[in-house]
Amino acid sequence: MLNIDYLNVKQINIEVNMTPNIISEQEKVVLKLYTQLMRATNAVTEKMHRHLLDYKLSISQFGVMEALYHLGPLCQKDIGDKILKTSGNITLVIDNLEKRNLVKREKDLDDRRRMTVRLTASGHQLIEKIFPIHSLIAQQVFSVLEPQEQNILGSLLKKLGRANTQSAYLKRKGNSNDQYNQVKK
Repeated sequence: MLNIDYLNVKQINIEVNMTPNIISEQEKVVLKLYTQLMRATNAVTEKMHRHLLDYKLSISQFGVMEALYHLGPLCQKDIGDKILKTSGNITLVIDNLEKRNLVKREKDLDDRRRMTVRLTASGHQLIEKIFPIHSLIAQQVFSVLEPQEQNILGSLLKKLGRANTQSAYLKRKGNSNDQYNQVKK
Protein backbone atom coordinates (compact mmCIF):
# COMPACT_ATOMS: atom_id res chain seq x y z
CA MET A 1 0.00 0.00 0.00
CA LEU A 2 1.26 3.45 -0.93
CA ASN A 3 1.97 5.75 1.99
CA ILE A 4 0.86 9.23 0.89
CA ASP A 5 2.47 10.88 3.94
CA TYR A 6 5.81 9.42 2.95
CA LEU A 7 5.63 11.13 -0.43
CA ASN A 8 4.57 14.48 1.05
CA VAL A 9 2.48 14.97 -2.07
CA LYS A 10 1.10 18.28 -0.86
CA GLN A 11 4.62 19.68 -0.51
CA ILE A 12 5.93 18.56 -3.87
CA ASN A 13 5.91 21.42 -6.32
CA ILE A 14 6.52 19.95 -9.73
CA GLU A 15 7.22 22.46 -12.42
CA VAL A 16 7.13 20.95 -15.86
CA ASN A 17 9.50 22.91 -18.02
CA MET A 18 9.15 21.62 -21.55
CA THR A 19 11.72 24.07 -22.85
CA PRO A 20 14.68 23.94 -20.45
CA ASN A 21 17.14 25.44 -22.95
CA ILE A 22 15.26 28.70 -23.45
CA ILE A 23 17.41 31.53 -22.30
CA SER A 24 15.27 34.60 -22.88
CA GLU A 25 11.75 35.79 -22.26
CA GLN A 26 11.48 36.66 -25.95
CA GLU A 27 12.11 33.03 -26.88
CA LYS A 28 9.35 31.97 -24.49
CA VAL A 29 7.01 34.52 -26.05
CA VAL A 30 7.65 33.45 -29.65
CA LEU A 31 7.39 29.73 -28.85
CA LYS A 32 4.10 30.31 -27.05
CA LEU A 33 2.92 32.43 -29.97
CA TYR A 34 3.85 29.65 -32.39
CA THR A 35 1.88 27.13 -30.33
CA GLN A 36 -1.13 29.45 -30.24
CA LEU A 37 -0.91 30.02 -33.99
CA MET A 38 -0.77 26.28 -34.69
CA ARG A 39 -3.68 25.50 -32.35
CA ALA A 40 -5.80 28.23 -33.93
CA THR A 41 -4.82 27.07 -37.42
CA ASN A 42 -5.78 23.48 -36.65
CA ALA A 43 -9.10 24.49 -35.08
CA VAL A 44 -10.05 26.84 -37.92
CA THR A 45 -8.93 24.42 -40.64
CA GLU A 46 -10.94 21.56 -39.13
CA LYS A 47 -14.07 23.70 -38.83
CA MET A 48 -13.67 25.31 -42.27
CA HIS A 49 -13.26 22.02 -44.13
CA ARG A 50 -15.45 19.55 -42.21
CA HIS A 51 -18.28 20.03 -44.72
CA LEU A 52 -16.05 18.80 -47.57
CA LEU A 53 -16.40 15.25 -46.25
CA ASP A 54 -20.05 15.35 -47.31
CA TYR A 55 -18.87 15.78 -50.90
CA LYS A 56 -15.90 13.39 -50.63
CA LEU A 57 -13.44 16.21 -51.38
CA SER A 58 -10.03 16.76 -49.82
CA ILE A 59 -8.90 20.24 -48.84
CA SER A 60 -6.55 20.27 -51.85
CA GLN A 61 -9.30 19.16 -54.24
CA PHE A 62 -11.56 21.91 -52.93
CA GLY A 63 -8.71 24.41 -53.30
CA VAL A 64 -8.22 23.46 -56.95
CA MET A 65 -11.93 23.73 -57.68
CA GLU A 66 -12.20 27.05 -55.84
CA ALA A 67 -9.23 28.50 -57.75
CA LEU A 68 -10.72 27.43 -61.09
CA TYR A 69 -14.14 28.73 -60.06
CA HIS A 70 -12.82 32.20 -59.22
CA LEU A 71 -9.96 32.53 -61.71
CA GLY A 72 -11.08 30.43 -64.65
CA PRO A 73 -8.94 27.85 -66.47
CA LEU A 74 -5.32 27.69 -65.25
CA CYS A 75 -2.23 25.64 -65.94
CA GLN A 76 -1.26 23.10 -63.27
CA LYS A 77 1.74 25.13 -62.12
CA ASP A 78 -0.42 28.21 -61.52
CA ILE A 79 -2.96 26.13 -59.60
CA GLY A 80 -0.17 24.66 -57.45
CA ASP A 81 1.14 28.17 -56.73
CA LYS A 82 -2.35 29.37 -55.77
CA ILE A 83 -3.08 26.53 -53.35
CA LEU A 84 0.53 26.06 -52.13
CA LYS A 85 1.07 22.54 -53.47
CA THR A 86 4.06 21.01 -55.23
CA SER A 87 3.83 19.98 -58.88
CA GLY A 88 3.81 16.27 -57.98
CA ASN A 89 1.06 16.72 -55.44
CA ILE A 90 -1.07 18.92 -57.67
CA THR A 91 -0.85 16.35 -60.46
CA LEU A 92 -2.33 13.68 -58.17
CA VAL A 93 -5.05 16.05 -56.92
CA ILE A 94 -6.06 16.93 -60.48
CA ASP A 95 -5.90 13.26 -61.53
CA ASN A 96 -8.42 12.43 -58.81
CA LEU A 97 -10.70 15.33 -59.73
CA GLU A 98 -10.52 14.31 -63.39
CA LYS A 99 -11.50 10.71 -62.49
CA ARG A 100 -14.65 12.16 -60.89
CA ASN A 101 -15.30 14.29 -64.00
CA LEU A 102 -15.03 17.51 -61.98
CA VAL A 103 -12.13 18.99 -63.99
CA LYS A 104 -10.70 18.46 -67.44
CA ARG A 105 -7.15 18.91 -68.73
CA GLU A 106 -6.71 20.37 -72.18
CA LYS A 107 -3.62 21.11 -74.24
CA ASP A 108 -2.88 24.83 -74.33
CA LEU A 109 -3.46 26.08 -77.87
CA ASP A 110 -0.52 28.50 -77.64
CA ASP A 111 1.92 26.08 -76.04
CA ARG A 112 1.35 22.36 -76.58
CA ARG A 113 3.72 21.49 -73.70
CA ARG A 114 1.36 23.16 -71.30
CA MET A 115 -1.88 21.70 -69.97
CA THR A 116 -4.75 23.93 -68.96
CA VAL A 117 -7.21 22.72 -66.34
CA ARG A 118 -10.82 23.82 -66.28
CA LEU A 119 -13.96 22.89 -64.38
CA THR A 120 -16.38 20.57 -66.15
CA ALA A 121 -20.11 21.30 -66.03
CA SER A 122 -20.51 18.89 -63.09
CA GLY A 123 -17.46 20.44 -61.36
CA HIS A 124 -18.90 23.91 -61.81
CA GLN A 125 -22.25 22.75 -60.47
CA LEU A 126 -20.59 21.18 -57.41
CA ILE A 127 -18.43 24.19 -56.51
CA GLU A 128 -21.44 26.50 -56.93
CA LYS A 129 -23.23 24.33 -54.38
CA ILE A 130 -20.29 24.06 -51.93
CA PHE A 131 -18.80 27.55 -52.05
CA PRO A 132 -21.72 29.41 -50.39
CA ILE A 133 -21.55 26.93 -47.50
CA HIS A 134 -17.80 27.46 -47.27
CA SER A 135 -18.27 31.23 -47.26
CA LEU A 136 -20.91 31.05 -44.53
CA ILE A 137 -18.66 28.88 -42.36
CA ALA A 138 -15.80 31.37 -42.84
CA GLN A 139 -18.07 34.18 -41.68
CA GLN A 140 -19.03 32.16 -38.60
CA VAL A 141 -15.43 31.21 -37.79
CA PHE A 142 -14.15 34.77 -37.98
CA SER A 143 -17.20 36.39 -36.36
CA VAL A 144 -15.43 36.18 -32.98
CA LEU A 145 -13.24 39.03 -34.26
CA GLU A 146 -14.46 42.55 -34.89
CA PRO A 147 -13.95 43.76 -38.48
CA GLN A 148 -11.00 45.89 -37.37
CA GLU A 149 -9.44 42.88 -35.61
CA GLN A 150 -9.93 40.80 -38.77
CA ASN A 151 -8.06 43.45 -40.78
CA ILE A 152 -5.24 43.62 -38.22
CA LEU A 153 -4.95 39.82 -38.11
CA GLY A 154 -4.88 39.69 -41.90
CA SER A 155 -2.10 42.28 -42.03
CA LEU A 156 -0.05 40.54 -39.34
CA LEU A 157 -0.38 37.12 -40.97
CA LYS A 158 0.55 38.56 -44.35
CA LYS A 159 3.63 40.22 -42.82
CA LEU A 160 4.64 37.00 -41.07
CA GLY A 161 4.08 34.89 -44.18
CA ARG A 162 5.95 37.20 -46.51
CA ALA A 163 8.93 37.54 -44.18
CA ASN A 164 9.25 33.80 -43.82
CA THR A 165 8.63 33.04 -47.46
CA GLN A 166 11.51 35.36 -48.28
CA SER A 167 13.78 33.74 -45.70
CA ALA A 168 12.84 30.29 -47.02
CA TYR A 169 13.76 31.46 -50.52
CA LEU A 170 17.11 32.81 -49.31
CA LYS A 171 17.82 29.56 -47.45
CA ARG A 172 17.20 27.54 -50.63
CA LYS A 173 19.53 29.85 -52.52
CA GLY A 174 22.25 29.31 -49.88
CA ASN A 175 22.38 32.92 -48.72
CA SER A 176 24.78 32.88 -45.76
CA ASN A 177 23.07 35.96 -44.29
CA ASP A 178 19.87 34.00 -43.78
CA GLN A 179 19.07 33.87 -40.07
CA TYR A 180 18.24 30.15 -40.26
CA ASN A 181 21.69 29.32 -41.62
CA GLN A 182 23.30 31.46 -38.93
CA VAL A 183 21.49 29.55 -36.16
CA LYS A 184 22.37 26.17 -37.67
CA LYS A 185 26.13 26.92 -37.73
